[in-house]
Amino acid sequence: MLTALIDYESGNLHSAEKAFQRMARETGAGQVVVTSDAEVVARADRIVLPGDGAFPACHAALTGRGGLHEALREAVEVRGRPFLGICVGMQLMARTGHEYRETPGLGWIDGEVVAIRPSDARLKVPHMGWNDLVIDRAHPVLDGIATGDHAYFVHSYQMVLDDPSSLLAHCDYGGPVTAIVGRDTMVGTQFHPEKSQAAGLRLIANFLGWAP
Repeated sequence: MLTALIDYESGNLHSAEKAFQRMARETGAGQVVVTSDAEVVARADRIVLPGDGAFPACHAALTGRGGLHEALREAVEVRGRPFLGICVGMQLMARTGHEYRETPGLGWIDGEVVAIRPSDARLKVPHMGWNDLVIDRAHPVLDGIATGDHAYFVHSYQMVLDDPSSLLAHCDYGGPVTAIVGRDTMVGTQFHPEKSQAAGLRLIANFLGWAP
């Protein structure tokens, strides 16, 4: 079993790599590699797309790296490989992003990425730090994770869904903020599971064992 963490120069992958490797060892889920090689992504059994920074820059980096974008789409859309997007990697699953300029996403989740605008002016943007998850829909990757569990967020933009059936969990930050989305073999977390201690490690372990 091979899990590929895609490296498209959109953030430091060290903590994600260590967390996924740890949980792969503990669950017997096989090998975890960090790669920018389209051929490795194409043959991976599971794919993880992390991401830090601005939506347009991450989109440009992903689509500009020698067949990586095409390999990702083939693996997920055609072959149905389990996929996990993290932070901007989750946001890229949307139809469109509106950070700085309108930018197309992967179109896997029917929604748009827009600026966070808390109703409480005392809440600062970016939304940074720990927040409680509210579970909206059961899913195998959420086994053992409950409403009230904490996750670590760092973001100024959020995904607003047109189809509520894709919402797995949210948090409150001066209004509801999408925390986890999913459909078919795809899941995305706005928070960083690799930095979210027990709940995050449980989600990673669940993803590594998920057989949709």
